[in-house]
Amino acid sequence: MPEGVLREAAIDTSAITANVRQLRRLTDSEIIAVVKAEGYGHGAVRSAAAALAGGASRVGVADIAEALHLRRGGIDAPILAWLHAPGASFAEAAAQRLELGISSFDQLQAAASVAAPGRPVVVHLKVDTGLGRNGIAPADYGIVFAEAARLERIGKIEVVGLFSHLSNTSADDDRVALSRFTVATAAAAAQGLAPRVRHIAASHAALSLPESRLGCVRLGISIYGLSPFQDRTSADMGLRPAMTLHAPVAAVRRVPAGQGVSYGYTHRTAAESTLALIPIGYADGVPRNASGAGAVRIGARTYPVAGRIAMDQFVLDVGDDPVSVGDEAVLFGDPTIGDPPVEAWADAAGTINYEIVTRIGPRVPRREVRG
Repeated sequence: MPEGVLREAAIDTSAITANVRQLRRLTDSEIIAVVKAEGYGHGAVRSAAAALAGGASRVGVADIAEALHLRRGGIDAPILAWLHAPGASFAEAAAQRLELGISSFDQLQAAASVAAPGRPVVVHLKVDTGLGRNGIAPADYGIVFAEAARLERIGKIEVVGLFSHLSNTSADDDRVALSRFTVATAAAAAQGLAPRVRHIAASHAALSLPESRLGCVRLGISIYGLSPFQDRTSADMGLRPAMTLHAPVAAVRRVPAGQGVSYGYTHRTAAESTLALIPIGYADGVPRNASGAGAVRIGARTYPVAGRIAMDQFVLDVGDDPVSVGDEAVLFGDPTIGDPPVEAWADAAGTINYEIVTRIGPRVPRREVRG
């Protein structure tokens, strides 16, 4: 890694591009590349650009601020934002040609109110098919779809999409949600709406439940080369992780048997040993509850974190192995080249790979690389 760098996440944008190409082959669908939360920690603008280069047709984010960040970063493709604050103004979103996810009658009217003459606001109507979050409730389909059709006829909005979310609880649960989505589609058609884009599947369903694809899928974790499954690795699907989190060994010291390590002395050396200090901690998003378990590679060997992860640093007990200041310590990356998988940290912390990459904080510089 570069000299003088204390900690870093290397982002291989060519991996994102290649992953999107592979996912297009696997799903045979239009892809909305989800780059919310700063591209799951990879950087929203670079991730969007890389995904579009791989054949994605749209990008998706949670909120309007994220979408505007992409526009300012030069992303000119269609951008969908679907989570809005109560009373949010859609004026700037409309001016920047953003596509709005609409979950209620009030949001629909707010979107229509900012339409410019001859320039309808583009919307995707979101319906609740059982997840219990946002989305138009089945009881409101009639009034919302009728109003959407009226507003489309008078040029205030353009209903380009209809969408929902699946729970990924089981294939049977997702099929029930799909049947509810079919009901919503029919209700929209009964009011004269004909959205040309329908999407309900994210990575998990898109790769495991073909009937959920509907010609368009929203892909998040998989475009970054990580698996949404417990029993299938990214390599199994021909995907390559895009993020490598690493730091240099900042200090080494030889200590006697019984030496306590880090706060609380939850680890003591079993024999005379070498301790290696790694300058990254929970302030950077490394989960403290992976203390004593998170895997780190130095050279050809992988070591568990010794003792507690602190705010800025943690320690490895490397025994008698030759480790020097400046050696690269890799927390996670591409397991096909020997790096610990991000899933090892997720398992150690009792969470999922999505959270591990997304929580890597702003104190960790991102460096774009092309593998």
